Amino acid sequence: MSETGTSIGYGHVLEIALASTPTDFTYIKEVYDATPPADSDDQVDATHMQSPNRRREYIPGLTDSGEAAYEMNYVPGSVTDKFLRSIRGKLLVIRQTFANGVQIIFNGSRQGYETAIPLDDKMTATLTLKVSGDPYMTDPTAPRNLILPAITGVPKVGVPLTATAGDWAGATTITYQWEADGVVIAGATGESFVPLVGNVGDVITVVVTATNSSFSTTAESAGTAVVAAA
Repeated sequence: MSETGTSIGYGHVLEIALASTPTDFTYIKEVYDATPPADSDDQVDATHMQSPNRRREYIPGLTDSGEAAYEMNYVPGSVTDKFLRSIRGKLLVIRQTFANGVQIIFNGSRQGYETAIPLDDKMTATLTLKVSGDPYMTDPTAPRNLILPAITGVPKVGVPLTATAGDWAGATTITYQWEADGVVIAGATGESFVPLVGNVGDVITVVVTATNSSFSTTAESAGTAVVAAA
């Protein structure tokens, strides 16, 4: 028997642009549940006086692309919160990217933006979009970096530095490569790196490679301060 090709939703990314600036997408952060557009087809009653066996007949009518809904952690006053409040009454372009790089792109408008503030649970928000026209699904696309990788820690011999991969759209696998003054450090391919004596005076960076089944993309962190002696 063949293995399943399905996966969990982890890695899904939602971005929204104004139709007036359709390539300027805003990354909607902290989404944890997404319901893409769902078609419903009208059925037109075409019954007539000689319909066979006294049975009603129907023909396909128009297709309604329905709504799309997204639940997210709510951070009052965040960039995401301010943006979702600002798009009321505006035409939008919406892009959903799955971890394998496939995208759903559609036009729409904000139908609702509802927040919930419970006493003893996390705050949440639900964004509902009314879909206009026919959503388009792409073939797999290359991973896109949304937030650059970063390094935390003190650049000092013997003190671990830790990399965060940043945020990516369309990536199923993340790998790391540490560099010193732009030169690859052999074997330094983990999420952390401990500078050695030979790195004193070097600026450390990390290059992250994001991959899906069809493409790969790299992004580099900002450099650290120069590595200090122990």
